Amino acid sequence: MKGKGKWLFLIVFSDWLVSIVVWCLFFFFRKTWMEGKEFHIDQNFISGIIVVPLVLLLIYYLQGTYLQLRRMYRVKILQLTFIASLTGSLLIFFSLLLDDEVTHYQMYYRSFALLFTLHFSLLFTIRFTWVTLLIHHLRKPGQGFRTVIIGGSAKAIDIYNELSQQKNLVNHLIGYININGVDRSLEHYLPYLGHSDQLELLLANNQVEEVVIAIESSDHSRIQKIISRIQDGKLKINILPDMFELLAGSLKMTNIYGTLLLEIINDGMPVWQRALKRFMDIVISLIAFIALIPLYIVCAIAVKVSSPGSILFLQTRIGQNGKPFQIIKFRTMFVNSESKGPQLSSSNDPRITKIGRFMRKTRLDEFPQFLNVILGHMSLVGPRPERQFYIDQIIKIEPQYIHLTKVRPGITSWGQVKYGYAENVEQMLDRMKFDLLYLKNRSIALDLKIMFYTLAIVIKAKGK
Repeated sequence: MKGKGKWLFLIVFSDWLVSIVVWCLFFFFRKTWMEGKEFHIDQNFISGIIVVPLVLLLIYYLQGTYLQLRRMYRVKILQLTFIASLTGSLLIFFSLLLDDEVTHYQMYYRSFALLFTLHFSLLFTIRFTWVTLLIHHLRKPGQGFRTVIIGGSAKAIDIYNELSQQKNLVNHLIGYININGVDRSLEHYLPYLGHSDQLELLLANNQVEEVVIAIESSDHSRIQKIISRIQDGKLKINILPDMFELLAGSLKMTNIYGTLLLEIINDGMPVWQRALKRFMDIVISLIAFIALIPLYIVCAIAVKVSSPGSILFLQTRIGQNGKPFQIIKFRTMFVNSESKGPQLSSSNDPRITKIGRFMRKTRLDEFPQFLNVILGHMSLVGPRPERQFYIDQIIKIEPQYIHLTKVRPGITSWGQVKYGYAENVEQMLDRMKFDLLYLKNRSIALDLKIMFYTLAIVIKAKGK
């Protein structure tokens, strides 16, 4: 895993260095060649060296350039570099250059053209070089994406033979996982890692990055269960072309290793939107956390006066990829309200204090969770996190619920807006439908819409 950090450092450092060189060259050529003046270091030059690299790195991050870096390819880096160069040049032009004194307006056009040309040509040259080096590195034995074949039948052997014959293989086949006790034919070609009963553990222990599901297409139910168990937004999952009817609408045609397979799309949200979503989470949560300090003080006093006990309520919830975390809320119930075990609240729950009832209607009890967002446990918008006790019950009835644990849970959600707090497992299942719908269609626009609806609930105090 150290190799990933090395490549990430290299591109971030080279992008930062190129941005400094671009600014220095631009400033020099603009003064000497375009304005006919003598070059000298002034305040604008120094300000540009400090500000320009930071602004450009932020643009690159929001594009998603630094996410899944090892899967970058030349055409993709060309597209990202062109858009980043255009966006960055426009931003620098309007923020740093537009107020400059010029003899004629054609100077503006020439300045922008010079800035864009320098930015794009230098940045793409460096990026094209390291992407090429990265691809060559991945093609070395043992350096590619750690890949596992799920299945051990004759069909799995056919796939292995096709993959292993490819010259430009960027995947490192580390073994196979069988489905039942008899499909062990691949043992003559690949190490046997274990049985699918321990699938999640085997994938985690072997640091698997890609899987190829080599199961007969007629076994749809088994394939569906396997995909539900391992789909986490990071693992790349490939299945055979004749399984297209299984997951129509959630597949992408891809030609890997020269073998035609179908890649299951883990997340419909584009990479740049995922990066922007996390950036918005941090910025908005930091602003809200600081701005709401007076409200926190008022709420803390109200909770303390309402009943004896602590001000904050901490509870273990299940976060992204099944990782537990401590959710932070203002206490709305009397102390020891769950002395008889986990219980869901109801509309007229006697365990809820008078202040707590108001805080639940206005969602004020959820406001401390901005800290959970900053810490990376949660997002502003996402499926509400549940306790393991209730997740186990829900999955027995509806296995699809496991999909909701593959993303960061949210302070608010489509299900929370549409349905509110659930009073029993049946209502949890009803609310789940809205969250699954969100998961399949999530976008920045939908997040903003949900946040506005949530704000309306807070203002009108109509939360359920």
